[in-house]
Amino acid sequence: MPLATAPAALATTSSPAPECVEYFQSWRYTDVHNGCGDTASVTVEYTNGQWAPCRLIEPGGWATFSGYGTGGNYVTGLRTCDPAFVTADSS
Repeated sequence: MPLATAPAALATTSSPAPECVEYFQSWRYTDVHNGCGDTASVTVEYTNGQWAPCRLIEPGGWATFSGYGTGGNYVTGLRTCDPAFVTADSS
């Protein structure tokens, strides 16, 4: 099943996420950790061109996105996104 992505998520991405925001991927989940001192709004981009919904991650916080799955849809990077289109994360 494809990722459900808000149409605006792609249009509102800007630059690569700061280096202090890291991801760790597996076939099922991609965990993103904000090691920065500021809140970060990020999205995940995948090899097949899909984007995850924008998530707001507090300093020291974590967010979970879809993993690469059995089809090998690997993460190619993290991007900043417009906080107006953020999905709150309580993880």
